[in-house]
Parts: sequence; structure tokens; C-alpha cells
Amino acid sequence: MTRHGLGEFEQQVLLTILRLGGEAYSVPMVVEMEQRSGRDVSQAAVYIALRRLEDKKLVASRMVGPTATGNAKERRYFKVNAAGRERLEECRRTMNRFWEGLDTGAEEGTR
Repeated sequence: MTRHGLGEFEQQVLLTILRLGGEAYSVPMVVEMEQRSGRDVSQAAVYIALRRLEDKKLVASRMVGPTATGNAKERRYFKVNAAGRERLEECRRTMNRFWEGLDTGAEEGTR
């Protein structure tokens, strides 16, 4: 595993971008994340996570200006790149190793 893991929220952000067709801006991401998690999600928290992911070179962004179809302002769209997909898969494999052989029906606190 790489030295710089991904937090749960960062993983959720990456997965949300993929669910939304591979490229998305923050507003629909917040809606999707709230629906899937059942919790309130701050747009600021999503944007901060996106910036961290961009710094880690796991996502790329591009600005899209106002359009004739009614977009009134510029939006920054984010896309998961190959390194981001690989890091997600790495996290998945790691978590699967933790879950492997675990009896989830056991009483809490027993081994």
C-alpha cells in the first residue's frame, strides 16, 4: 500500500465522481453523497477534499464557463484519473483483507 492512504470521505468523493459519469462538479456530488450516506454533506467539505485529491494527483479539474443552455457561472468539473482509480482499488483490496474471515454475526467484543 502507498504511504498516503485515503480517508473514508475522500474515497466517497472519488466514488461519487465515478457514479456521476466520471466527471462532476460539487453541487450534484453533495446531493449524491447525501442520498447515499443518509447524512448531511457540506459543499465546503467536498470542495476541500477535491482540492486534496487534486494535490495528490488523483483527480484533475477543468473550468467550464457559462453556456448558452443556462449555466450562469463558471463551474469546476473534477475527473478521477488512472492513479485515483488505482488508489480506490487499493483501498478496496485493503478493506476486503480486513473483512475476510470476520464473522459479522458474532457478539460485539468477541473475537
